[in-house]
Amino acid sequence: MTASTDIGTTTLFDSATFRSVFRRHAAGVAVITAPGARPVGFTATSLTSVSAEPPLLSFGISTGASAWPTVSEAPFVGIHILGEHQQDVAATFARSGADRFGPQTSWRTGAHGVPLLDDVSAWLVARVVARIPAGDHRIVVAQAIAGDPEGPGRPLLYHQGGFNALRH
Repeated sequence: MTASTDIGTTTLFDSATFRSVFRRHAAGVAVITAPGARPVGFTATSLTSVSAEPPLLSFGISTGASAWPTVSEAPFVGIHILGEHQQDVAATFARSGADRFGPQTSWRTGAHGVPLLDDVSAWLVARVVARIPAGDHRIVVAQAIAGDPEGPGRPLLYHQGGFNALRH
């Protein structure tokens, strides 16, 4: 069976309740970046490993997000797995109107011009292979082409509307 992208417009379930349910789902926190005239980035909790062969991942982005126009055309993106020591980074990249690549953010330019954040637990550079319509979002599928899993820190989680560390 093949999934249909024709979801329809009939709302059968309250979106506020839907969001409340997912606030109870603990999710890892990532920052997605893309090169452009000015680099863009956003905090994501929708990062998913899709396939090991080839190495594919996916994430969701709202078409209303300030980063969407750049991500909609970027051939490559950066994926950063944040550590528990990076709650401020997660908050900066989640805040509307924030200067995400300002002096408070330590970063460098990586392969294919992708902005890479420093001090993350792990990172990937990935080539975008698909942008799939999904309601008011797009699901971006990308193939990893470079990465490093050796950064510091235990994972940062998003739960009940806030950033949290694992208990020891």
